[in-house]
Amino acid sequence: MFTGIIEQIAEVVKVESEGSNVHISLKSTITSELKIDQSVAHNGVCLTVVTKGIENNQNWFDVEISAESVSITNISKGRKAWSIGQKVNLERALKMGDELGGHIVSGHVDGIAIISDIKVSGDSTVVDFHIPSDLAQFIAQKGSVTLDGTSLTVNDVSADTFKVNLISHTKDNTTWNDIKVGDKINLEIDTLARYVARLEDVRNSK
Repeated sequence: MFTGIIEQIAEVVKVESEGSNVHISLKSTITSELKIDQSVAHNGVCLTVVTKGIENNQNWFDVEISAESVSITNISKGRKAWSIGQKVNLERALKMGDELGGHIVSGHVDGIAIISDIKVSGDSTVVDFHIPSDLAQFIAQKGSVTLDGTSLTVNDVSADTFKVNLISHTKDNTTWNDIKVGDKINLEIDTLARYVARLEDVRNSK
């Protein structure tokens, strides 16, 4: 489980295909602290550290990504695809006693949100997103949403669009300082919204 509070930014240094899966190597300032089999959210995608090492005085770690994860996320899509040099938001899984600074995040991406507009408002940036119609029902005004691993509050919502407000601190400490209209962003809906919808489905089926 995660909270959507980004710890560090990693950089992709190698991409290799193995059958239908993809192996990606990344470098980060927290690499030396990571353990084999540790769960780490990468742009909101929960992945397991499978190996790590040092090469040319550079600490790196590897993750293996399934074909299913590649198909549903932005790992291979658009300008934010995980190619060499791409920056990725990192968050290690919660430990007992850790502060829940954002909201409950599972690390299982539900789909892609596409940036449709960006407006600077003082020190903040208002970003509009278009989302698939089947996910729109889970987005609520003043509710929480996870975008590329970042816990954000929904400022406004309509049929299949919503807005969030990015403060300077968020932009300075995540990959949100490099966004453009048309970028494909990993979206995870709020876990509570998911269960409420499921309970409603069960109630209506009786």
